[in-house]
Amino acid sequence: MNIVKQVSLKTYNTFGVDVKAEQLVHIEHEKDLTQLYDTGALHRDKLLFIGGGSNMLFVRDYDGLIVHMAIKGIKHRERAGAVEVQAAGGEVWHHLVRYCVDRGFGGIENLSLIPGTVGAAPVQNIGAYGVELQDVFLSCRAFELATGTFKTFYKEDCQFGYRESIFKGALKGKYIITEVNLLLSKQSKLNTTYGAINEELNRRGIAQPTIKEISEVVSSIRQSKLPDPSTIGNAGSFFKNPVVSEDTFRTLVSDFVDIVYYPFGLNQYKLAAGWLIEQCGWKGKVVGNVGTWKNQALVLVNDGNATGLEIYKLSETIIESVKKRFGVCLEREVNVIGV
Repeated sequence: MNIVKQVSLKTYNTFGVDVKAEQLVHIEHEKDLTQLYDTGALHRDKLLFIGGGSNMLFVRDYDGLIVHMAIKGIKHRERAGAVEVQAAGGEVWHHLVRYCVDRGFGGIENLSLIPGTVGAAPVQNIGAYGVELQDVFLSCRAFELATGTFKTFYKEDCQFGYRESIFKGALKGKYIITEVNLLLSKQSKLNTTYGAINEELNRRGIAQPTIKEISEVVSSIRQSKLPDPSTIGNAGSFFKNPVVSEDTFRTLVSDFVDIVYYPFGLNQYKLAAGWLIEQCGWKGKVVGNVGTWKNQALVLVNDGNATGLEIYKLSETIIESVKKRFGVCLEREVNVIGV
């Protein structure tokens, strides 16, 4: 374990923003965290943990220590039709999905091709196409920065919500997740409630899909809508889909009959942020070195050698335009570093 100074973070964030970190260290084993704690490095004011860098935007150089989580490993054990899967925090999320799909373990096939690492998944309570991590979550193991000890968090401890968890709230910056445990099934009930999945299944002539076919369909849909970070810098969905009350929803529907929405809990509705942004004329629009993706307005892209500040300013402009037209305030899903 070596702490390196003045490191470019261009390959550590999927936006491809070329900023530098004052210091960076790779964590490949849990014992590395304990060793790092003993040096006192984890007690400094400026400290940031990253995995795949897929959900963050750096707007300037980082004058602190970047801790890159790179602990690997996946294993499982079966019990009475269920399967417990244990994955290390540094594993690529989609690698875990493929591991499970290849073995017929159902429950996360709808979460195929979501960028990022396993350790970041509970923080964001990642979700897609009618499924969220909390639906299959058992527990996670996390390292407490203040004490240098490990703690297990069970589902009820995590306070999961829509793209929320206790790790984004009360415990933000206090723990780093090193391991995640999921409860999957070999007799899983497939979730095809989203229209896009059914449309693609019908197009392929699949009436009774398997777990693998659902994963392939979801991957195909995502690839058709989202750009590959290896070819054009992006962080996937930049904004959350806003949730509004029934009164607000009724007003919007009366004014915008084509508005795209989904029922969300009791007397609430989730609006499609991509649709709202597109109606404001942003889909595929380029401003200097930044823009929105041609196939999905929800995705901001680094169209050249954009700075993080340029991307951030575009997001500000989009938020203002959606607020002005619809009276709805968009919230960033991406974690902005340096504002």
